[in-house]
Amino acid sequence: MAVLELTTQRCVLRPLTLSDAGALFDIFSDPDVMRYWDSSPWQSIEEANDYIQASKPSLDEPEKLVLGIYEQPEQRLLGKCMLFNIDQDSRRAELGFGISKAHWGRGLVQEVASALIQFAFQEMQLNRLEVEIDPDNTGSAKVLTKLGFSQEGYLAERWIVDGKMSDSAIYGLLARKWRA
Repeated sequence: MAVLELTTQRCVLRPLTLSDAGALFDIFSDPDVMRYWDSSPWQSIEEANDYIQASKPSLDEPEKLVLGIYEQPEQRLLGKCMLFNIDQDSRRAELGFGISKAHWGRGLVQEVASALIQFAFQEMQLNRLEVEIDPDNTGSAKVLTKLGFSQEGYLAERWIVDGKMSDSAIYGLLARKWRA
C-alpha cells in the first residue's frame, strides 16, 4: 500500500515514525491533554514507541488508520488523528484526535479532522463516522458541532480511569449530511 499523506492549509497528516517517539511522548504524557481520554497519561517513552509500532501496520489493516499531525513547513509533530474500529461491511468508523496543549485554540483540530473526514467519506466510501468524548470536554464538543456532528447519545459511567468514573457522549455524522 502506498504511504498515505493528506495536506491541509497548515499541516500534513502522515504515518508516525519512530523518530516521533519523543514528541509523541511529550504530548500524551501531559495530564491536560489526557484529561478526557479513556486512559492515563503515558509514563515512559516506551509507551510512545509501542504506540508507533502498533500504528505502523494500520496502513495495511482495514480496521484502523493512524496519522501524525505535522505542522508545515517545519514538520513538527503536533499530535495524531485516527480512524479506528473501521467496519467495511457497515461502512462506518470512529474518529479520534489529540493535539499538543500548546496548539489548542488555533483551529488545527477542525482543519485536520475536516481533511480526514473528507478522506473517509470520499476515498474510503464510508457512510458514517462516530466520535466518543467525555461530556465535560466542551472544546471537542464545539469542534465536532462545527464539523457537522450531532450528539446522538449519552453513556453514564462508561469508563473508569485511575479509579474515577467517566461518562461518554456519542456523536455521529452521516456522509449524506456531510455532503449537504
